[in-house]
Parts: sequence; C-alpha cells; structure tokens
Amino acid sequence: MAETVPPAPAGGSIDESAGRVELAPGAVPPDSRFVNDDLLPVPVAKRRWTTYNFAALWVGMAHNIPSWLLASGLVALGMDWKQAVFTIGLANLIVLVPMLLTGHAGPKYGIPFPVLARASFGLRGANLPALVRAAVACAWFGIQTWIGGQGIFILLGKIFGGWTKAAEVGGQPWTLWVCFVIFWAVELAIIYRGMETLRRFENWAAPFVIVGALVLLVWITAKAGGLGPLLDQPSKLGWGADFWPVFFPSLMGMIAFWSTLSLNIPDFTRFGKGQRAQIWGQTLGLPTTMTLFALLSVFVTSGSQAVYGAAVWDPVALAAKTDNVFGLLFALVTVLIATISVNIAANVVSPAYDLANLAPKLINFRRGALITGVVGVLIMPWKLTETPELYIFTWLGLVGGLLGTVAGILIADYWIIRRTVLDLAGLYTPGSRYWYTSGWNLRAVAAFAVGGVLAVGGSHSAKGKGPFPEEGLIPVLKPLANYGWAVGLAAALVLYVVLMLPVARAARDSGPGY
Repeated sequence: MAETVPPAPAGGSIDESAGRVELAPGAVPPDSRFVNDDLLPVPVAKRRWTTYNFAALWVGMAHNIPSWLLASGLVALGMDWKQAVFTIGLANLIVLVPMLLTGHAGPKYGIPFPVLARASFGLRGANLPALVRAAVACAWFGIQTWIGGQGIFILLGKIFGGWTKAAEVGGQPWTLWVCFVIFWAVELAIIYRGMETLRRFENWAAPFVIVGALVLLVWITAKAGGLGPLLDQPSKLGWGADFWPVFFPSLMGMIAFWSTLSLNIPDFTRFGKGQRAQIWGQTLGLPTTMTLFALLSVFVTSGSQAVYGAAVWDPVALAAKTDNVFGLLFALVTVLIATISVNIAANVVSPAYDLANLAPKLINFRRGALITGVVGVLIMPWKLTETPELYIFTWLGLVGGLLGTVAGILIADYWIIRRTVLDLAGLYTPGSRYWYTSGWNLRAVAAFAVGGVLAVGGSHSAKGKGPFPEEGLIPVLKPLANYGWAVGLAAALVLYVVLMLPVARAARDSGPGY
C-alpha cells in the first residue's frame, strides 16, 4: 500500500515528506453551509496519532462484553470452540481489508467519513450513507450501554444484597435503570470533551482491560484446577453438510460486527501521523485482539463448566459468582472501562460526525454525540440480543449487508475512479465537481439501491425465530442472504465502477482531483 504523491489537488497543498494534503487558507468560504469546525480537515500539525494509539484503540474496542459473547453465540448455534474461534479470526482478517482501504483517506486528507462520502455520493447525497451509518451506531450505542448498565447492576447486587430485588419500573428493577442512566451519562461526559480525551482514555484503558481478562482466566483456572471439559466437546455440526449453512451466515455476522468501523474509520485515521501508523496500528490491533479474545472467552468458559457444572459465557455473571469484595470491585471497574472504551469509540464518534454533516451550521460534534445518546435509548435495543438467531442472523446480517454496500462504493470511488486523489476544497463547496445533480450523485444512489436489495432482499428467518418470512423477503434472492456483506460490497463496487468510469474518463482531463 505504498503511496505515490500526486500533484497538489485544487484547494490543497501537499506535505511532500508524508503525502499528506492540507486545505489551503481561504480555499473554502467560511459561510458555506457544508462547513463547520468539526468537519474541516485536521491540520497536518494535529495529525499525531501513532501506531500505538491505533493499536490501543482496537484493543480497547475489541475487549468488551459483546465481543466476549460472540464465541458463545456460535457455540450455541452448534459449533465447537475451534470452529467458533476460526470463524471469528477469519472474519476479522477479511474486514481488515476494507478498514485499511477506507482508512487511507484519513491521514492523507484529514477528513471524516461523511466528508469522504461526499466524493462518491455528492455534497448532499453523502447524508444517505451517513444516516444509515448513524442509525446503526445509535442502535449499537443503546445495546452496549444496556449491557454495561446490566453489568454494573449485577456486580453491585453482589456487594449490596437487596440491590437486584428493588421494586420494578417498566418491567425492570428501578436500580437497573439507575445503573443504566449513570453509565449513559459517564459515556457522554467523556466524548463531550473531544477526540483528544478519547485518545488518552483508550491509551490506558486498553492494557487495563487486558489485565482484567487475564485475571479472570487465572482465577477460574485456579478454581477449576485446570481448564474443564468444554474444550473436549465435539461440534454438533461436524465439518460437513450441516456446518456450512451455519458457517457462512455466521461469518457474515462476525464481519458485520466491525463493518460499521470499516466505513467510518477515517473519523479516527484523520488524526494519524501517516499511513504507516494507521496500517500497522490496525493490523496489529484488530484481527489479533479479536481472535485472542475469543480464545480467552472459550478458555474461561471451559473453566466455569468444570467449576459450576454448566458453561457461564457471560463474564459479568461469572465474576459475580465470587464472594470476594475486592474481586467484585475489580470486575466492576473492568466492565465499566471495557464497555465505555468500545461504546464511545465505535458508536458515538461516527454518528456525531454524521449528524453534524446533516446540518453543519446547527449540529456540531458535541451536539451530535448528545443526539446519539438520546436516540440510542429511545430505540430500546435490548430486544435485539434476546436470541443468537436474532442477534447474529437478523441484526448483524441485515446491518452487514447494507454497510457492505456503502463500503463497496467508497472503495470503488476512492481507489478505482479517483486513484486516491481528491479535490479537498471541492468537498466543501457547492457547485464543485462533487455537486453532481443538485448535490446528489444518482449513480452512487443506484449502486447503493441495487447492492442493498441484493444483499438483504433475501433476508429470512426460521419459523418463529425472527421477523422475516421463512421463504425470504424476495424469495428468489434467498440464496444470497447468507452472504449479505460480501454480496452488497461486491455488487455495489462493480456497478458503481461501470456507471462512473465513462464519466470519469471524460472529466479527468479537467484537472487533477476528479
């Protein structure tokens, strides 16, 4: 992924030593309705995230309760632990590729995801993928906040006896709602202080969470006198005809777990010192951490089966089984840090920028974060995690299909059509080459629509297991549903290139940065 430095794009200057583009002074009218301070490119002097910062970001995001529970969901579907860990590891190697490709624009141009999307969708049309991504992030924010609140509730229940038996409000103990609201407020307070605060938080949160997970492993291993029988349990699916119908939708679901970040990773890489920092940081941080964390969850759960006679996949429920107050407090702090770490980075940063892009003069980064917090509560997302089928096949599969479609268009536009050269000022200026038809690139919209239909049109649920008809929404597309993310990405990428190449050839003579 070596970079050659192109001629300076219109409205930008090149840092020859690193191939980083900076917006020229006065290149963008300050009163443009497509500009605010949070959407403008990060100045080169402030792009200082290192390889460690990106690796720590991923370690902090990967070490969380839903990540821990991924292996349990796959085992519940019939896989053995080796198949589950293999599926998770392969998925994260695959999703790393679009992560690095879309992340390239961040260190080079200093722009967030919704501004990058303006190149392909148009200055106004970029709101379409931005709002799709924002909606997904708001749902994830609610899921993670609810899980974090439950973790605090359970652990405090062990410390304060009657905590979990309080009077119910809305079907839940009022003490659970208190935990949920406090956790929600702490998350928003951290992100409200800005991205530099997030960087510092992730730097120390990452090693702390690793230590917490290892402590849990040492504790359960010592209690069990060694790891238990779970590691010897055979797969209920085998490696034959029963395995593959579960493997492929599960693989797409595991990819979908981080497919959100494969779109908005420029929101973070825009602060990077250069391409080397984001490439090595992400490569060292994402696939290794997720695979090792899945392996760790299997080992700890195996020990729990040996000790308690049943597998306890939830780390919070397992930690709650100790009567040691210090151990409970340590587990409580670890759950807090782990969940805050992933939720802020993965699910608040992106919609904050996306909503700011919707109305730059009314919504800044902080207001976007507050809106995300409110929406994440209103959607009542705890329903999505009720069963493995609903969580992996329905929620993650549907999300992955739509977001894969957007990723295909971004990659095709930035790497194939524009060859990584953008007119930086044009991304903020009405009437520029990115204005298309009244601010919308209808070719990108068409590619998104076709890719989206192919990716999720065949969505189906087993009888009584989900919201879709058993024969699929569009029966003829049902065979594609198990490969939603890959189908959406490939179909949208190919169609966008076919539609845009003739236009690109005609326009490229107009100057660099098309």
